Amino acid sequence: MPLDSTIARVTDRIRARSEAPRRRYLDQVARAAEAGPARAHLSCSNQSHAYAASGEDKLSLAQGRAPNIGIVTAYNDMLSAHQPYEHYPDLIRAAARRAGATAQVAGGVPAMCDGVTQGQPGMELSLFSRDVIALAAGVALSHNCFDAALYLGVCDKIVPGLVMAAATFGHIPAVFLPAGPMTSGMPNDEKSKVRNRFAAGEATREELMAAEMAAYHGPGTCTFYGTANTNQMLMEFMGLHLPGASFVNPNTPLREALTTAGAERAAQITALGNDYRPVADILDERAFVNGIVGLMATGGSTNLVLHLPAMARAAGILLDLEDFAEISAVTPLMAKVYPNGLADVNHFHAAGGLAFLIGELLEAGLLHPDAKTVVGDGLALYAKEPKMIDGALSWADGPATTLNDRILRPHEAPFQPEGGLKQLSGNLGRGVIKVSAVAPERHVIEAPARIFHDQEEVKAAFKAGEFTSDTVVVVRFQGPRANGMPELHSLTPTLSVLQDRGLKVALVTDGRMSGASGKVPAAIHVSPEAAEGGPIARLRDGDRVRLDANAGTLEVLAEDFDSRPAVQADLSANTHGIGRELFEVFRQNAGPSTSGAATVV
Repeated sequence: MPLDSTIARVTDRIRARSEAPRRRYLDQVARAAEAGPARAHLSCSNQSHAYAASGEDKLSLAQGRAPNIGIVTAYNDMLSAHQPYEHYPDLIRAAARRAGATAQVAGGVPAMCDGVTQGQPGMELSLFSRDVIALAAGVALSHNCFDAALYLGVCDKIVPGLVMAAATFGHIPAVFLPAGPMTSGMPNDEKSKVRNRFAAGEATREELMAAEMAAYHGPGTCTFYGTANTNQMLMEFMGLHLPGASFVNPNTPLREALTTAGAERAAQITALGNDYRPVADILDERAFVNGIVGLMATGGSTNLVLHLPAMARAAGILLDLEDFAEISAVTPLMAKVYPNGLADVNHFHAAGGLAFLIGELLEAGLLHPDAKTVVGDGLALYAKEPKMIDGALSWADGPATTLNDRILRPHEAPFQPEGGLKQLSGNLGRGVIKVSAVAPERHVIEAPARIFHDQEEVKAAFKAGEFTSDTVVVVRFQGPRANGMPELHSLTPTLSVLQDRGLKVALVTDGRMSGASGKVPAAIHVSPEAAEGGPIARLRDGDRVRLDANAGTLEVLAEDFDSRPAVQADLSANTHGIGRELFEVFRQNAGPSTSGAATVV
């Protein structure tokens, strides 16, 4: 199937827009690659420090003829998704030795859980943790001892930060190793009902706690299709995982075999062998377009509209919201996974998963089939799925048909003809909305605005019974320069209750919503942000605001709007407590959300 004309045109536009920074980036990568295997240029003293604790690998490391793989790990045992990484280094070192290579843990990066910090001050560090992760991975790889790198990370900011670091060290081949989703627990829709009942005062805290513990119950990613699982999808669509690696449960023979195979593949694609695959060659405009197509086809997390531009910039590629919007317009929504449906990622995987989805999108001409990947040239390899046959790992063709059309559908009979995200623009600025889980009758909301500067103020107004008519809830001064752009996911139960009471409700914010949010229309990432004097800072209580996801507009209907002064807020409370003191330099230097809100690229 020839490449869809819109996909081709958007890719050409990205390529043209990025010509100068991409050329500079590739020149830098080429100079780094020309220097040859890094260890050859280290002094004996340098090397002795690097190998002192390497035991049986010392001789191989000192001789410098065997590939040395650097492991960058986000392991901690508080994140369920990252707890399985505890024993990965042992598996990787053993696999590397069998492949004639060595492996060392180059360093660790922080990994925070947004599920723990939702609605808490710590959430104000969340987005900036992505850039900290990129910096920390850069420190790990700065030892300059590695011929390839394995990146161990799963969740919300961790994978984007690791990709930014991998791109920065673009001359080093990179393979990303996932840990997989936890097995299915309490269904996500049942958990959500308990949350809503608690928000309405109809359930006890004991009932809420029991539901939450039943939903989040073991090692692996949360099973809804939020940012963590969207990250895993992206790594396959962008060719940085082994095919089919994303959604295999932890602590299973197949998971272990895929981890071992990932280490072996990293050893095979270094400059010391015959299949050198620097990550700079993989992370080109085709990879990012393929990733955006995957985001739209699956109804993935809105957080990736922030992360993909930041990831791309690290590789010298410039993405814009118009790219997301135009790709969304031609990409069918083919998956229904909570919060867009009732299924979780385990059900999605069982229904055919990414192998079926990628095969369908290739058939529709919506993916670049010639994109380079860590396993070969061409994305068709990702329409295969891993199997354990007689104790050995192999890949077979993925299913030709969906195994459950309530979860996964072919491109010719999708759930919706367009993808799950829309660009919004108007006299309030630019933003995005996730519509894949929003009922069609709620795609257009026009109502008086109620202005808040803190999400706790919204909850207090709700508890006081102040929401009795249709309302556009505006929560401003939530952008990256104001307070680090926290997710406002803790508002979801409150707004859902209002909507369930029959009110027309929408959220407008320069902050973020969680990848788990969905059924309440929300214009998010509004830019310019209020702290920068953006139009959202001129809104007043009672202004009539119109959010039209169909037309892609976000407007205030007030004749004197342009002449009003921007409101300023006291943001001093955001500068201290729970580590926020350490992040002032990030708040001062964050870019706009439209380009990823990054501070390091």
